[in-house]
Amino acid sequence: MKVVLGGLKDRAEELQSFLEPRVGMKPSVSGGELEMEDSAIRKGVKPRQVKTYVKRFLHQKGLRKTFRVLVNGSQLTIQELEREEEEKEEKKEKEKEGPKKREEEAVPKKEGAEEEGREEKEMMKKKEAPQAPEKKEGGEEKEKEKEKEKKKS
Repeated sequence: MKVVLGGLKDRAEELQSFLEPRVGMKPSVSGGELEMEDSAIRKGVKPRQVKTYVKRFLHQKGLRKTFRVLVNGSQLTIQELEREEEEKEEKKEKEKEGPKKREEEAVPKKEGAEEEGREEKEMMKKKEAPQAPEKKEGGEEKEKEKEKEKKKS
């Protein structure tokens, strides 16, 4: 199995040490490639899994957005993405976030309008309802007793 490093030639040793425990052998570095003998690779490790390991390595190093990994048979190729593609992806993300932000801004406005409507209704009820008579000290206990008697009746 071969891993063509492309723009990751300077990090070949790091990738080599990252893959060693995962594939069960230490890949050999030659030029811009990592090579692993198929017979020495741990049982069950397929090129697709090695691709996942390489992607995990890129993510840990913060390079996932700048490189992509392709599988062609038993050969993996690491390609550097062009900056134009990155800019397009960023624009798409911003466009996706844009409508969401607009919706989030609209929701609080609606809630605010509903609250204003509630406040107006409460004020109208207060105006219509007659004011309760002022209570004297100690009168609270008598009123509680009267309410209990009404409930019993």
